[in-house]
Amino acid sequence: MSIIETNTDLADTRASAPIDANDFADLMQSFNDVTSRLEATHASLRDEVASLKGELDETHRRLRRSRQLAALGEMAAGIAHEIRNPLGAIALNLEVLTEDLADRPGELELCGRVSRAVSRLDLIVGDVLSFARDTRVRPDAVRPSEIVVAAVAHAEDLVDAHGIDVDLSIDEEVGLVADASLLEQSLLNLVRNACEAMSDVDGPRRLEITLDGRELRDPDRGVVRHAVFEIRDTGPGIPGEVRERMFNPFFTTRAEGTGLGLAIVHRIVDAHGGRLDVLDAEPGTIMRLSLPIAGVASGDDATAEDEDGRSLEGAVRRRVRDNSGRGAA
Repeated sequence: MSIIETNTDLADTRASAPIDANDFADLMQSFNDVTSRLEATHASLRDEVASLKGELDETHRRLRRSRQLAALGEMAAGIAHEIRNPLGAIALNLEVLTEDLADRPGELELCGRVSRAVSRLDLIVGDVLSFARDTRVRPDAVRPSEIVVAAVAHAEDLVDAHGIDVDLSIDEEVGLVADASLLEQSLLNLVRNACEAMSDVDGPRRLEITLDGRELRDPDRGVVRHAVFEIRDTGPGIPGEVRERMFNPFFTTRAEGTGLGLAIVHRIVDAHGGRLDVLDAEPGTIMRLSLPIAGVASGDDATAEDEDGRSLEGAVRRRVRDNSGRGAA
């Protein structure tokens, strides 16, 4: 019994002994280390949440734009057809009138002005139908490097007219599943826009086009590998108020043009499951076109394809519907 009491007294003495200064320093250091790790983890989680929130907001913004473009496409097609019919009648009657006024130069000049106006309207209607028509997307394995070269070659008139230096930086190893003709049309529109943006620049006029593969987050499939095209110009840049509206159909800052070029590009990119971003450069602007290398993910809508390929209009609407349903879940 006395032995037990002695051991208890010894344990109490050890428990009540003061903590050594070195032990206390070690304890505080451990506490500070744990606190620092918790703060770092908290900051990392906060940044990740902010990043995901930004991506979600961007996805919703793109979804709204896709819905607007799909609805405007249907409306534009109806209006364009209604205009083209009477326009054809005007052109036909004007041709007859021109023949009757062959001996009256003054009246012929007036007929010529009307004819030029009719031709101008017909071009506008053609652009509207090009934007609105239900184009077929024919995805296939393509070499995007060759499509970049072809797009630059077709813009050679503007490159030469404005004295622009072209610099290509292309990763030849990047492959892609896409519609070659539609992708070329998209790149050509972006290249021509970049060339026209530099038409009034007094300094160096340089067009830089890069192509490489990158891992990017896709709203449908998570992080997947993309083929990324960047078209950079040395123009004056794009003001914020213009950037908010530049993809709207019929919006343009030029004296001529229908303002449908970027809207068409956006529809094509969206139908391929990609994204189109506008970035500031010093100087100028970067247009970044990113497409998933494996192509558009196939799902329950695969049966909607036919022997002529996937409908661009249908692809856009399916993506809008799928994203809408995913967001509502």
